[in-house]
Amino acid sequence: MARITESGLSGPRITSGPEAQLRLKHVLKGDGRLGHDLDPRDRAPQDACGVFGVWAPGEDVSKLTYYGLYALQHRGQESAGIAVSEGSRILVYKDMGLVAQVFDESVLGTLRGHLAIGHCRYSTTGSSVWENAQPTLSSTDVGGLALAHNGNLINTPELATRLPTGTIRATTDTEVLTSLLAQDRSRSIEDSAAELLPQVKGAYSLVFMDEKTLYAARDPQGIRPMVLGRLERGWVVASETAALDIVGATFVREVEPGELLTIDEQGVRSRRFALAEPKGCLFEYVYLARPDTTIAGRGVQATRVEVGRRLAREHPVEADLVIPTPESGTPAAIGYAEESGIPYGQGLVKNSYVGRTFIQPSQTIRQLGIRLKLNPLREVIAGKRLVVVDDSIVRGNTQRAIVKMLREAGATEVHVRISSPPVAWPCFYGIDFATKVELIAGSKSVEQIRESLNADSLGYISLDGLTESTTLPAERLCRACFDGKYPIPIDQDNVGKFVLEAKA
Repeated sequence: MARITESGLSGPRITSGPEAQLRLKHVLKGDGRLGHDLDPRDRAPQDACGVFGVWAPGEDVSKLTYYGLYALQHRGQESAGIAVSEGSRILVYKDMGLVAQVFDESVLGTLRGHLAIGHCRYSTTGSSVWENAQPTLSSTDVGGLALAHNGNLINTPELATRLPTGTIRATTDTEVLTSLLAQDRSRSIEDSAAELLPQVKGAYSLVFMDEKTLYAARDPQGIRPMVLGRLERGWVVASETAALDIVGATFVREVEPGELLTIDEQGVRSRRFALAEPKGCLFEYVYLARPDTTIAGRGVQATRVEVGRRLAREHPVEADLVIPTPESGTPAAIGYAEESGIPYGQGLVKNSYVGRTFIQPSQTIRQLGIRLKLNPLREVIAGKRLVVVDDSIVRGNTQRAIVKMLREAGATEVHVRISSPPVAWPCFYGIDFATKVELIAGSKSVEQIRESLNADSLGYISLDGLTESTTLPAERLCRACFDGKYPIPIDQDNVGKFVLEAKA
């Protein structure tokens, strides 16, 4: 049952309304699998999270936040939540499932105020349970603090030791961060954040709020994206520019690495809490961000098409047709076809309604595997030499099944092209990759992977080729999942999705 958490001068309360009980009786919950998961045995890299914040007196801020989260749904599909304030109290409503499952008109109608923050989650620290859904809420005698976080901290256990025993109820780095910020209310939230954030290590794009003010902050490396937008009667911060577009906000600029923004009736104030050392995530360009998002002044779609062109130059092949693995391989496949002169076509049809699996398939259906989600167009494929473009290979099960399916449909040759370098290292900054042991490129050469896929040839874009496609210099990008060079040193004993649960 959805629970509404409220903070005010009297402290936090947890209530549940009859409308929530009625609604949730007939709503099926998401299982956390993203729509682009094609094989449950070969889980794709799970996106970070999506955060959204709005300060706009006179606007319907809960609905603006709802639509902002809807635009960011690809970044997290396990839970969703919104916190609002009308000036005297903060109300948080959150639950497990997709944004459209958690919220409806009746719920949004109860969330009234002049500022709000929202979050859609994929768990990178802590289990996927209601207690770990965001925004988190902390309350003291002088007011409340709600916070939403995109990224992953790498010194969470050390930070947690600063809190009295029993302070935190959840098992996330976000809960630890919220409790630390709320610890000393003799100072303003802004001053507390400016002192605490330089001591926080890892990736964090934060939106947080008290009863009257919206705040946003980004780690000194700027690993996860965050942007500032302008409404006619207010301001918006969000993970991606696509979320600004959907609510009618005008893009102003990116939130700078190491910057803290304070937004209230006086406007937007900027405060630097750390020197900027930009290391934006390169994998955002490959896969995580929406194609209609802009990062560092360049559209993601344009970058992905350029990667496809470079891929064609680096790994040419004689073939009859270029096809993508839908949908993530489409932009690079377009670029590959343009550069190579090989016709582009649709060879695989994706069922858009199987992102969430509620009924376990029978053994007969399970043997069909990927066909539940992808099916070949035989009349297009039969007798053709194919170039199949995908964004990445994690374990290899999906690509292996696709190659087999295409051969069974009559393809004479199958040449696999990947628009990222081999993913050989795990991410500790907000992407839940497989472990190095599970990553196929962590232990196999390109030729061994080709043999495993039963492809006629296999080509990955080079790391330099991918980097150059972004137009950013290599020193401004985090490329750790490709080269193992982590911009923030990692203590392997104190990281991991369940680090707080293990210590508990």
